[in-house]
Amino acid sequence: MLSTGVDIIEIDRVRQVLERYGQRFLNRVFTPGEIEYCRGRASNLAARFAAKEATMKALGTGVRGVGWKDIEVVRHDSGAPAIKLHKRGASRAQRLAVQEISISLSHSREYAVAFVVVRREDSE
Repeated sequence: MLSTGVDIIEIDRVRQVLERYGQRFLNRVFTPGEIEYCRGRASNLAARFAAKEATMKALGTGVRGVGWKDIEVVRHDSGAPAIKLHKRGASRAQRLAVQEISISLSHSREYAVAFVVVRREDSE
């Protein structure tokens, strides 16, 4: 069984939140690895924010079911993005019998978008 999630966000919105809340925003939403990789670049942070929301949608949790840092965007050796789940995210994936999570990220000058596909074990 497949489930999907997609999210699009204005990069400027993330830039404004970053300017207003700075490190407090980063520490609340992103893992140390994500913060290090993005190095304050609003376009990369926006893509990861969209990835977290798209993953929440694909897992069927919404923003209340899984914490922001329970979903981490990491890189494969090839450089392609991947999702790594922690704590409540990992528990939810286990309950859903998630086999694989695929992700695609992109951004333009104004927007960042993430598309997530979750493949679950068939229940039948």
